[in-house]
Amino acid sequence: MANILISPSKYVQGAGELKKLGSYAEKYGRKALAIITESGYKRCGFMAKDSFNGTGADVIFEYFNGECCKSEIDRLKEIAVRENCDMIIGIGGGKILDTAKAVAYYASVPVLICPTIASTDAPCSALSVIYTEDGVFEEYLFFPANPNMVLMDTEIISKSPVRLTVSGMGDALATYFEARACKASGAASCAGGQITSAAMALAELCFKTLMDEGVKAKLALEAGACTPAVEKIIETNTLLSGIGFESGGLAGAHAIHNGLTVLEECHHMYHGEKVAFGTITQLVLENIPAEELEDIIDWCIELGLPVTLKELGITEVTDEKLMAVATAACAENDTLHNLPFEVTPEKVCAAIKAADAYGRYFLGE
Repeated sequence: MANILISPSKYVQGAGELKKLGSYAEKYGRKALAIITESGYKRCGFMAKDSFNGTGADVIFEYFNGECCKSEIDRLKEIAVRENCDMIIGIGGGKILDTAKAVAYYASVPVLICPTIASTDAPCSALSVIYTEDGVFEEYLFFPANPNMVLMDTEIISKSPVRLTVSGMGDALATYFEARACKASGAASCAGGQITSAAMALAELCFKTLMDEGVKAKLALEAGACTPAVEKIIETNTLLSGIGFESGGLAGAHAIHNGLTVLEECHHMYHGEKVAFGTITQLVLENIPAEELEDIIDWCIELGLPVTLKELGITEVTDEKLMAVATAACAENDTLHNLPFEVTPEKVCAAIKAADAYGRYFLGE
């Protein structure tokens, strides 16, 4: 199996970059369908729209219905075809971006990704996470290429709710540990091959930056400041984690996240918050040294990431619920089997219980 690394064709990060979107977009086509929420349009849509003035491209906007599901993808693709749009732009959070990528793929046109938050590593990837209309994980949809461009306006992102950027750190936390597991097992990454030294180095840098800059960035964001630490975390959550997870591979953390989606109590939690707990559970499965596990849990607590089932919204914990999560996480087509040892629903259920117990212990409950 070959070693493979994939990445977006262009990554741009800086303050005020959304005001230049039109000048970037005209290099890819003449008419864009921009997908955005109604509230997102009120916050920054005018900047995106005005950026097309005086360029060789035009843009139309369509509001996102809220879920990255097949019916929404089909609806937006029909609009793109009907309006003769030759590129798709996603402006917003992870589900909008995943939807934009899928629409562009089915319409066979370029896609530009413009996150307004740094809450997941979805922007850079050549895949979309598809859910049912009710928000339950359904499948990964893989594409032959990554986005043509990812544009991060740090001025906009730094003004988003702090919890979203913290959630992005929870998502990025999994990157190194899942890549390490895939390397140990020889599993193929999302890129379709084994891990390059470059991808592993990016995954390690992702983890190191989270540990060094994460708490500083959270405090700065809470003070309304966009500091070098914030800039580093935005890049970590998006580019380092994006390339790191995709060319490094997924394992237990994301599979356990997918398992948690079967519980309605968890639906209000952000992706990265569930992934953070999934990471702790994976580390329990791997039986890492106690001091390393303590460091990770303490870091999560300091950031406000969930370390217990109660913090995930599961106030009434039952064996039936946990086995439902564990069984879903162990689905044949999910990534839990990329761990370098055999996993079963029973082992995963036990690890979830232990992770919850460790979290309660370090919280002093």
